[in-house]
Amino acid sequence: MKLRNTVIGAFIVLIGFGLTGFTNDEDDRNFQISKNLDIFNAIFKELDLFYVDTIQPDKMIQEGINGMLMETDPYTVYYPEEKMESLKEMITGKYGGIGAAIRYYKTKDRIVIAEPTEGMPAAETGVKAGDIILSIDGKEMTRDGIEPQKFSQKVSDALRGEPGTSFILKVERPQKQDSTILEFKITRKSIRTNPVPYYGLVQDSIGYLFLTGFTDNSSKDVKKAFIELKQQGAKSMIIDLRDNGGGSLQEAIDIVNLFVPKGKEIVTTKGKLPQSQSSFKTENEPVDTDIPLAVLVNGNTASASEIVSGSLQDLDRAVIVGTRTFGKGLVQTTRALPYNGTLKVTTSKYYIPSGRCIQAIDYAKRNDDGLVMRTPDSLTNVFYTAAGREVRDGGGIRPDVEVEASKFPNILFYLVNEDIIFDYGTQYCLNHPALTSAESFSLTDSDYEDFKKLVKTRNFTYDRQSEKLLQSLKEVAEFEGYMESASAEFKALEEKLNHNLDRDLDHFKTPIKKQIEQEIVTRYFYQRGAAMQRLKDDDDLNKAIEILQSPNQYAKILSAPAKSDK
Repeated sequence: MKLRNTVIGAFIVLIGFGLTGFTNDEDDRNFQISKNLDIFNAIFKELDLFYVDTIQPDKMIQEGINGMLMETDPYTVYYPEEKMESLKEMITGKYGGIGAAIRYYKTKDRIVIAEPTEGMPAAETGVKAGDIILSIDGKEMTRDGIEPQKFSQKVSDALRGEPGTSFILKVERPQKQDSTILEFKITRKSIRTNPVPYYGLVQDSIGYLFLTGFTDNSSKDVKKAFIELKQQGAKSMIIDLRDNGGGSLQEAIDIVNLFVPKGKEIVTTKGKLPQSQSSFKTENEPVDTDIPLAVLVNGNTASASEIVSGSLQDLDRAVIVGTRTFGKGLVQTTRALPYNGTLKVTTSKYYIPSGRCIQAIDYAKRNDDGLVMRTPDSLTNVFYTAAGREVRDGGGIRPDVEVEASKFPNILFYLVNEDIIFDYGTQYCLNHPALTSAESFSLTDSDYEDFKKLVKTRNFTYDRQSEKLLQSLKEVAEFEGYMESASAEFKALEEKLNHNLDRDLDHFKTPIKKQIEQEIVTRYFYQRGAAMQRLKDDDDLNKAIEILQSPNQYAKILSAPAKSDK
């Protein structure tokens, strides 16, 4: 009972933190808070005393906390003491482990090594993508009925630990004929995710830099790469922020500072409390304020990435190329809680130089069913860049030059989800011990035929949306009395939409091949190779190169439209 009462007290203190700073005279609101806290405590005590089964206090109160936080936004999260390492890793990009991405592998109902990190303990000791984890330090790694996500977390926790500690990793490795069991003695070390896995010259004197996140000191990595590219002859620069989910606000400002003068206001934050309102300016001397810049963005470009791309757009310092960004204009801070927990809580919204906030969703406004929606374009407001170009708030950063996003075929989704492309990558590596280079690699037609054979041996099936929609249309036509007169047309359409795996594998050969090539190149050349492979036949990159190669076009995009005489 003492333990349960302690947990209840911790929950009350947690909610109490949300009240810090409320000094107004909202007596009714304060009464409602006090009343509902009393009700919550009373309900828990009654359940603990009278419910037929024994209640687990930690689990029940955690569910209560999660339910409360669901009324806020996805970025406000409670981290109990045992989850603090994941928060620390998010902020710093560092953790103690072996340096390998893992994931659930449905074929074997196990966890598999998805991608070792170059130069880290897993790769250095010989662990390869495709190795199926059997045990860690003698403890079997089986699912035992838990959901795959929790299973992955269980194995991840077992792989991590204090740098310098060692353990035995037992894996099953697929071979050409069968499989073999291997054991590796691995010593953990401090792992830091490299935020700039690849940079280089992509054409003529155009530099390219791929940034994956905004962890501690990522601005220093960007600065180092940028200076090296200039030394190699770069006369213009492409910064790739696609699929970059963000991170540290300060690192984003420091990266913008590389290209704009000292003393420029980049971000202001505004929240409910006075301490949530701040102004952030560039504090250092820039590296280059004149080099032409293009920034690549897409729908997964978010948060700190949007600060960089949006600020450079507002200051007319770079041409933004790609598709509209995610639209996260919220700032989180951490608050210490009792029993070594932490609350990551949204405390403010950020505003970039033009004065706009690009937050796409207002989580305070929900439909009757509790869902939230993106702000429609018709309700957004016009702002202006330093040169007078029109930009809008709400809904992310709209690129200066939009490039139509390539579509992801339905069949490709299932090929990835069913581990078939992953398994083919494993099979390919068994038959090809080495690749000459990432730049020259291309899957041959013969290789693709081998892939098709693998697909057919797996009894592969997938949903065809056209068939589903046709069936729905037939049901509506039957209901409305049109089916008899239109039966011939429906029959002809059914024949055209008949499920044909060979046809679909050939029809979608190009995007499927690109996904296979990405998988294979990553096996040999890690994230560096993955980035290089991605740049082949890259529409966003090609458009950025075209703009940077045309000074007139570049200048025209960044200039305010001419005012018409009235």
